[in-house]
Amino acid sequence: MVTDWSDTAARIQAHSPFLARAMVRYPQVVDLLASGDMDAALALAQMRDPEDSVARSLRQRRGAIALVTAAADLSGAWGLDRVTRTLSDFADQAVDEALAAAMAERYPDAEHRGFVVLALGKHGSRELNYSSDIDPILLYDPATLPRREREDVADAAVRIGRRMSELLSARDGDGYVFRVDLRLRPSPEATPIALPVEAAIGYYESMALGWEQAAFIRARPAAGDIALGDYFLRQIRPFVWRRSLDFGAIDAIVDISRRIRDHYAQGQAFGPGYDLKRGRGGIREVEFFAQVHQLIHGGRDPALRSGNTREALRALAGAGVIEADVAARLDDAYVLFRTIEHRLQMVEDLQTHELPKSTDALDNVAQLHGVADGAALLDLLRPQVEWVGRNYDRLTPDKDDATLSQDEDRLKVQLIEMGFADAETPFARIAHWRGGKVRALRSAPSREALEGLLSGLMRALAMAPDPTHALNRLDDMIGRLPSAINFFKLLAARPALVELLAEILSHAPTLAQALGRRAELIDGLIDATAFDPPPAVDILAAQLAALEPGEDYQALLDRVRQRVNDRRFALGVQIVRGCDPLEAGRGYGRVAEAAIEALAAGTVAEFQTAHGRVEDSEMVIVALGRMGGGVLTHASDLDLVFLFTGDFRAESDGPKPLGATQYFNRLGQRITNALSVHTAFGPLYDVDTRLRPSGAQGLLAVSFDSFARYQREDAWTWEHLALTRARPVFGSPTARAALDAILTETLRRPRDFDELARQAVQMRRDIARHKPPASELDVKLVPGGLIDLEFLIHVTQFRHGMAFDPDVGKALGELVAAGHLPAELIAAHDLITRYLIVSRLVSPGSTEPAEATRPLVARACGADHWDRLLESYAKARQSVAQAWAALAAPYQETT
Repeated sequence: MVTDWSDTAARIQAHSPFLARAMVRYPQVVDLLASGDMDAALALAQMRDPEDSVARSLRQRRGAIALVTAAADLSGAWGLDRVTRTLSDFADQAVDEALAAAMAERYPDAEHRGFVVLALGKHGSRELNYSSDIDPILLYDPATLPRREREDVADAAVRIGRRMSELLSARDGDGYVFRVDLRLRPSPEATPIALPVEAAIGYYESMALGWEQAAFIRARPAAGDIALGDYFLRQIRPFVWRRSLDFGAIDAIVDISRRIRDHYAQGQAFGPGYDLKRGRGGIREVEFFAQVHQLIHGGRDPALRSGNTREALRALAGAGVIEADVAARLDDAYVLFRTIEHRLQMVEDLQTHELPKSTDALDNVAQLHGVADGAALLDLLRPQVEWVGRNYDRLTPDKDDATLSQDEDRLKVQLIEMGFADAETPFARIAHWRGGKVRALRSAPSREALEGLLSGLMRALAMAPDPTHALNRLDDMIGRLPSAINFFKLLAARPALVELLAEILSHAPTLAQALGRRAELIDGLIDATAFDPPPAVDILAAQLAALEPGEDYQALLDRVRQRVNDRRFALGVQIVRGCDPLEAGRGYGRVAEAAIEALAAGTVAEFQTAHGRVEDSEMVIVALGRMGGGVLTHASDLDLVFLFTGDFRAESDGPKPLGATQYFNRLGQRITNALSVHTAFGPLYDVDTRLRPSGAQGLLAVSFDSFARYQREDAWTWEHLALTRARPVFGSPTARAALDAILTETLRRPRDFDELARQAVQMRRDIARHKPPASELDVKLVPGGLIDLEFLIHVTQFRHGMAFDPDVGKALGELVAAGHLPAELIAAHDLITRYLIVSRLVSPGSTEPAEATRPLVARACGADHWDRLLESYAKARQSVAQAWAALAAPYQETT
């Protein structure tokens, strides 16, 4: 049903903070949407500003296209196929432009050929999610790829691929274009990100796994040298589309099917928390039902080879492979599931597939879709989910009819004796690991290493606080590992690490995911010093930046990521093992500040080789928010502002001179990229630069004089509130002192306090409306939570002109000591902050932690029992809420 724009806009404003912000950001697009002309709105969203860089233009267009696509979807003007095709077409365009820019930067006069980007997954089938990664494989032809004189062709290809990924995935105030995951290439642990085409063909002809066969159903060349991509896919076609399937291939297909059911026990049952993608009867079961039949029959019938799920279902029905009514029912279910999946992702542009567990959040998604509440949404989904699950059962053998061997019976008895309440789940995991179809366990030595460890590992998991979570996360982790042999040998040699691993897997999904990316993180815990607090920032920065002779700037990016992630992982483990979360939070802050120091200094030096220096000028980086306060969580991003000293009219003295403003803006973007871009060693930090003067519309870097003038004449009240937590984290002592003087003058300037308080109260109300808490344990956003407390502290700072310390804990202490705020707020602040820090590890969705993890959270927050913690938390919220209400009351009527 097509609805009018006013209804769609109202739902967006009420239920999607991400889209509501986009409406403010793209008013001309909104005007066209309001007129009902979706095609014109899309055309405007796709227009490129010729003054913008490629990266900025793509980020801007991505945001506008996201708004148009969502509006057309929510209003009913576009169906699912138009929505996913529009998103996929933009992904093709973005990848092609980023690749062209990467090649033009290095080889401006060469023909751009010899490098192709293969799209896989939903990008390959043109069914891209509303908020989705792209999973490309990068291939090159050594004979035709441009390269510089004496440049190794493999190095040239890697540099092109890395730069393309950086342009797409780097974040700034405009957001990002796409998250890029390059791990679907052959043996990602041992191969460069771009592969020679003939080597890739050889791999898929001789060594590839069953899941890789299924993955290439959806493969297509999306950007670059399309002819090269077509050549590659022609060569591996016999691998994907086999005219006859041997027993091993059929077994691999059935194993893929079974793994979906076995892998995530939680998220399978329908209801709040149900995983629309992986859950029983969900999206994956529709897709795999089609793909299994395609792999069986597509070798003989090319008409069955479409990568698009809906097209595949129609083709299978037309060929008589599946019943027509089954295909129609699957198609209806798929459209509904994908549509609701998009609603989940539209709320805050997050790549999520799970129905919210909290009633309020589930109601919010339901109302964005246009139904009354979460119960109505569940009623809409339930019959389709149940039918798809029953239909999918036809692909998996009936375990009740299987005859278990004596060895299997014996293993199940052993698992029960170890302490597992139910032997079926661990038995299924072991059988899966032993089956040789997991990438990390496909070699005989890796399976031997597993067998040597298995007894001790399963015993430790059985005794873990939460065996089911621990086992599921271990399975997920092993599935992500490129190779498991060294990991298993390390654990076998260090039994104490097995117990620690079980504890981590039980409690901390965030740390488990990190281990899945880099299993060697556990290796760093062998040394007892891993449990020491990080050293002072200057010492730590020197450690992070240390390079071996001959290593270059790219090596610096990798080394800093490796060392920072080692430190962050160790701090997370310290919290799990009982460290005070506040101390760990300060440790996270020192690690981040050291990373800024190391990477900014290295980036400045690298930049100066091309552009020289600007005389009497330097870059200064200011941290705000939690980074300014110096207490971070494991998941904190970095709120940074870039400033520079000296005369903006000056010019640099290098081989490629730049005016000062352009010089420091480019340098600021390079530093942002250095801190945020994924490399082979993973991600580092998300960087948010929207707190700069004039926000996302302003220059990335401005001079001290411009910054001071902006704060005097143009800044909004919220910007001055944000400055209470401003702290220079990069720059010379002289520059930092000069900046501190500007900050002090700004914060202590006489002002109309009543007007400031009125605006602050309105701001807090707006935040509450646009960012509702995920649950009562979303300690940051709930009434009486951390945001209320921070507003209370900042407004009180301005009321009395004192305690302008960026550390809100210290500022609160000064205000309490002066008699301006109640003393019980100190304990409330410490409790809420401790809970925030530990919850980011154990329940990153701000929901209630698992039952087995609650004692850990209680101890971390200074309580002897979960119920006692909830009592203390309620008391802390009440203290904060009462104090904030008392301050805000005089200003409520005028807001």
